Amino acid sequence: MGSRIAVLGGGRIGEALLGGLLAAGREPGELVVAEKSAARAQELSAALGITAAPVADAVRGAGTVVVAVKPQDVVGLLGEVAPALEPGALVVSLCAGLPTSLFEGALPGGTPVVRVMPNTPMLLGAAMCAISAGSHAGDEHLAETESLLGTVGAVLRIDESKQDAATAVSGSGPAYFFLVAEAMIEAGVALGLTRPAATELTVQTALGAARMLRETGEHPAVLRENVTSPAGTTAAALRELERHGLRSALADAVTAAHDRSVELGR
Repeated sequence: MGSRIAVLGGGRIGEALLGGLLAAGREPGELVVAEKSAARAQELSAALGITAAPVADAVRGAGTVVVAVKPQDVVGLLGEVAPALEPGALVVSLCAGLPTSLFEGALPGGTPVVRVMPNTPMLLGAAMCAISAGSHAGDEHLAETESLLGTVGAVLRIDESKQDAATAVSGSGPAYFFLVAEAMIEAGVALGLTRPAATELTVQTALGAARMLRETGEHPAVLRENVTSPAGTTAAALRELERHGLRSALADAVTAAHDRSVELGR
């Protein structure tokens, strides 16, 4: 079994991972992609300088197989993977909502499987990936997955029973921030700012706030209080957000995403 990595699925997430691996120093010869669209496969091969191959050929000889296709395509794909999979090869699933047991049931006995919940900032190398070990995966398999995904963002180990919660918080999470940004931009335009100005003010403010959360290590409540002067503009704004139930709305939204993730995984 070699060190080759096969990425099955050449969509945006698969391409982002391949690009991250190359940027981190992986040799193009160590990577292969399988993509059902011949045109897309050729495009990726030309752009990244890697080999594109049919599923069975991509999997054969690979030490790690990354499954990055739509969930509805997984069952059929695993039927092609199973006969070609090398003994002991690691299978990493980037398919949202699908349990490791589904993969283990379709692959040769004892196959180590690691489940990943990525999010779309992977496209910019800023992903948040929650990873969980299947019943045959050990620390060495989690470490290998961390090495792979560390090229495109941050990685957090969690128990698989918490994957639906991770989906609700970080998998769907970017959309919550995009909605808040959209609302802030529109409010700025309504107050007379040009759209480009309102957009720049909002986006840079979001970026700065995220960096403060990450780099100071302070609790969000402390950072919020530091911005809020008594009877000032921020206090007036926060009073309106509380009056309109922002906290409960977000809590309900995350819970709804969690419940839907559980439903889709059945």
